[in-house]
Amino acid sequence: MLTDGPLLTPDEALSRSLVRTVPDAVTNPLADLGNIPVAVPVLVLAMAYALWRGARRRAVLAAGLAMALVPALIVPLKEWTARPGPLEPWAAGYFPSGHTATALVSYAGAALLVSPYTRRRWPAAAALLLVAATAAGLVLRGFHWPLDVLASVLLCTPLLLGVRAARGSGHPG
Repeated sequence: MLTDGPLLTPDEALSRSLVRTVPDAVTNPLADLGNIPVAVPVLVLAMAYALWRGARRRAVLAAGLAMALVPALIVPLKEWTARPGPLEPWAAGYFPSGHTATALVSYAGAALLVSPYTRRRWPAAAALLLVAATAAGLVLRGFHWPLDVLASVLLCTPLLLGVRAARGSGHPG
């Protein structure tokens, strides 16, 4: 169980200053953006759209593989660290955040697949907004510590770099 370290005290202090500063009626829906039934269909639709528009199959497969790798990456770390939650010290498995990982890979993966077919930067901006909203909801509601969220972003970024590499230089097809 992860019980000490130089970052835990500041992480806990930051969390204590943030948790429940925004009503649950606001933070619960934001946190829910990282739920599998909410986030993954966005990626699946983007995958279908990209294929329909003629995207490289390897890019679409890389996005699907990235999402499939999320639990393989996150779950063992949750079990290994067994970090308790901010509001549930009796529970374990909060580090890293699976909801953040799901949101990041789904929304950013979707943006990577869709962006070659638009001249605007809205896919990346939308993905950033959705991931930030998820992270804020999770921390403000007290479902996760700030470091749980940050760890997921750092752990899943290489998965997205793989999707970007498979997509190529940004040219469709």
